Amino acid sequence: MNYYELAILKSPLTPLTYQSENEIKIGKKVLVKLARMKKLCEAVVLKKVEKPTFKCVDIQELTNEYYDLKMLETAKFISTYYVCSIGEALSSYSAFDEDLEKDFEEKSFDSDIKLSKKQEEAFTFLKEKKQALLFANTGSGKTEVYIKTIEKHLNEQKQAVLLMPEISLTPQMQKRLEKVFHTSVAIWHSKVTKKKKKEIIQALLSGEIRLIAGARSSLFLPFKNLGVIVVDEEHDESYKSDSKPRFQTKDLAIYLSKKYDIQLILGSATPSASSFNKIPYYRLKETFFETKRAIEFDDSDANLSPKTIQKINKTLQENKQVIVFLPTRANFKYQICTSCGKSVECPYCSVSMSLHKNDLALKCHYCGYAQQIPQTCPSCNTGIIHNLRVGTAQIEEELNNLFPNKVIKRFDRDEIKTDTKLKAVLNDFNNNKIDILVGTQMLSKGHDYHNVKLAVVLGIDSVLNMNSYKAREKALSLLIQIAGRSGRKGEGEVIIQTKNQEFFEYFFTQADYKEFLEEELEFREDLYPPYVKMARILFAHANGLKVKDELDKYVNILKQNNSIEVVGFGQCAIFKLANKYRYEVIIRSKSIKAILTALHGINSTMATIDMDTNY
Repeated sequence: MNYYELAILKSPLTPLTYQSENEIKIGKKVLVKLARMKKLCEAVVLKKVEKPTFKCVDIQELTNEYYDLKMLETAKFISTYYVCSIGEALSSYSAFDEDLEKDFEEKSFDSDIKLSKKQEEAFTFLKEKKQALLFANTGSGKTEVYIKTIEKHLNEQKQAVLLMPEISLTPQMQKRLEKVFHTSVAIWHSKVTKKKKKEIIQALLSGEIRLIAGARSSLFLPFKNLGVIVVDEEHDESYKSDSKPRFQTKDLAIYLSKKYDIQLILGSATPSASSFNKIPYYRLKETFFETKRAIEFDDSDANLSPKTIQKINKTLQENKQVIVFLPTRANFKYQICTSCGKSVECPYCSVSMSLHKNDLALKCHYCGYAQQIPQTCPSCNTGIIHNLRVGTAQIEEELNNLFPNKVIKRFDRDEIKTDTKLKAVLNDFNNNKIDILVGTQMLSKGHDYHNVKLAVVLGIDSVLNMNSYKAREKALSLLIQIAGRSGRKGEGEVIIQTKNQEFFEYFFTQADYKEFLEEELEFREDLYPPYVKMARILFAHANGLKVKDELDKYVNILKQNNSIEVVGFGQCAIFKLANKYRYEVIIRSKSIKAILTALHGINSTMATIDMDTNY
């Protein structure tokens, strides 16, 4: 009889010991019985062990699927650093059938791209440094540098992965890559069907596919000989997983690059302060198109001020297009009673519900609960509901009333629910079939709009005033990204509605983003990342008293630890979510070892740990 330690996939359990008469390869995916569960659970063989003192259960079935040594090693790192079980870490990976692996046939590619002198310098710098940041202004041609680097590795019969924020997987980028790499490129993200994903994995193993362009999950595919990882728009927050394991894709890419000698390129026009601080960078400033951009500020409280309306009208008369950005979707973010001052809250979450006029409903953007729009305030039964903080749907409605003969479309998660819809709207916009595009942060993500003359930025103050040490960085980065969509070829205008003109005016119109990063890093020294490690421990439970006791218990334990600092604790900003009460503790330390030791000492079913938190 053989005895094996197994990691149960997607389970928070520590590895368990099972027995089998078969000799099983390490990394093999197997099916086992677990406690009283009727359905067999998927598990991965971690190692062979001596016969234990207790009685073991048999491994029920062997599958054809397998996790290789690199996957197992990286999962162990994820488990340790991001404080989760090895089973949760391994569940990020796509297992594969090793019988499908083949020796690669030789392929060669020629992009016909001629790099400029500065691009050539960037290409050489990135190659020599192994892990490097391409700090490239919008329109400076960083994609050409990516393609040239990928081409070099593919011609050495290696593979490549190009990571992009999910919604940035635009038809434009796909076309550019397919033009050079033809059928050797595959697109990978959450909207790709299960059947298609299986086909991509098979083609990757056989060497038919050499380049994967996709969202963060692309990093977890079974690459045989990965030569380069490119992380485009590396500042984007969608690279941080919001469910267990809460890994940061960019940091994981750095880990893989160093451990397995893989070239890494991080690229952005507005790189994060942490990447700028810890990774050598090449600054690519020169742009291919002469762009003159006029910037105006407006401190109006109106949804759309007369000044903004006038600008939009002038732009449309010139047969140019307009993009309007807001951080909020729906019609309005909050509904406040004019009599008692209370907001209309979700019954399951302590958040205000958002008004969706088209659906005649108030919806919670956190748990999905929806209800009819009330005639009067549900709290005092007499007051009138007043709408606050405008959203995309409301601006779309107001623009339709102002410009009834123009085509106005929304570009947010309520409207763009499929890949097909995303492609259709972007194609229509690029073909001038849409005059005004109103959207959320999706607008900022790397889309190339050729005929946009005016970018209107609303609600940027709500980003600047967020409760996060990264608020200034997020707001300025977002503004630069959105403004970069106007006047890509020729003259562009940007109108920014803000009460913080001084901050935006200096860093956006006078200083370079590099200057902002240097000042930001000075401000963060000794307090925030990248100089210290920060983690957030979230306690959540349906019983409010029980979870408060759990919080108090761990706050006392953590406060006794001299090698870490408890920055703050108490109720979460959203105290109740999906009927669970939530408390949090924020800790920091200059020692990675100290913070990880403290986090691994938390043994509570109510706790969720977010290492390298953005709070």
